[in-house]
Amino acid sequence: MTERPDALSDSLLAASSLDQAWTLPGSWYTDPAVYRYELEHVFASAWQLIGHRNSLAKAGDFLVSDIAGAPVLAVRDRSDKIRAFYNVCRHRAGPVATGHGNCTLLRCRYHGWVYELDGSLRHAPEMDGTRNFDATTIGLEGLELGVTDSLLFVRNSGESALVADIARVVREINDRIGPQTLGSHRLYQRVSYDMRCNWKVYVDNYLEGYHIPQVHPELAEILDYRQYVTETFAGYSLQHSSIESATAAYSAGDAYYYFVFPNIMLNILPGRLQTNVVIPLGPDRCRVDFDYYYLETESAAAREQITEDLSFGDLVQQQDVAICQQVQTGLSSGSYERGRLSAKREAGVHHFQECLRSVFRNATQR
Repeated sequence: MTERPDALSDSLLAASSLDQAWTLPGSWYTDPAVYRYELEHVFASAWQLIGHRNSLAKAGDFLVSDIAGAPVLAVRDRSDKIRAFYNVCRHRAGPVATGHGNCTLLRCRYHGWVYELDGSLRHAPEMDGTRNFDATTIGLEGLELGVTDSLLFVRNSGESALVADIARVVREINDRIGPQTLGSHRLYQRVSYDMRCNWKVYVDNYLEGYHIPQVHPELAEILDYRQYVTETFAGYSLQHSSIESATAAYSAGDAYYYFVFPNIMLNILPGRLQTNVVIPLGPDRCRVDFDYYYLETESAAAREQITEDLSFGDLVQQQDVAICQQVQTGLSSGSYERGRLSAKREAGVHHFQECLRSVFRNATQR
């Protein structure tokens, strides 16, 4: 088990109320030791979103993803059960699937070992003469799967997970956004953004509308910033606002921006679901995968709005990428230690940072 880094001192792990709170120290965004500690104690036990149940509609449907550097896959087997595994062959760690699609068997792209859809090894070519080799004892390494009515989550271990019951979280979200539900959408497209910043920089940025007037002037014209509200719950938070007038990209109605600790975002607008997963790649690098889902994609009007949504979404994200990378430069400059939070506008940031401190305190006690 990784030793707690010096940067995570007891005084910096103490809980505080929003009106008394300071931000996380700058070193937590730059220290390689803190990053390694997060992978072990934050991500190893956390539920990670890998896709939508609608993408695995029939036997043999599969999809692959990454969770904090680990390749994983989900597949619907011949008994109609969805299963999750590390996408790692038990021979020499090659991938047994790539992308998404439908298959009858899982075949390693390295040496051709073949696995059934239930993860058991069916064929290992040219292993004759290898002593004490028993194919019946070898299978893909399984992951715990959280199958909600809509979204698919996996985790390596349930120990110390801050969000223990992911189905409860999804149920509570569906209750709030009704009559729309997460399960009624269909995947349309994935867009990924690589950026030179710590994963927490992007999460902090997502969790407040404080920066919208400065960084996103086009978005500020659509959302009612005066009525921008943040609510916090056990392990997740919600920012919401209204879209009073329809635009080329957005229909009028309510906008819900959910965050599920530690790195999952669900952006829900009328007729559209966008999921974001922030994948840490290093102390100063991360990738954000955006999956766009829609209720209707076939009509000319729907396709025109989708095109506008994708274009506007890219504009907003390019703005976020730029500011997050500039923040990382500031954090790495050595001139920043800690700052104060706005009690009015940064409740979501405070909630996330308190969740992180809680995980670190619990890790220290074990």
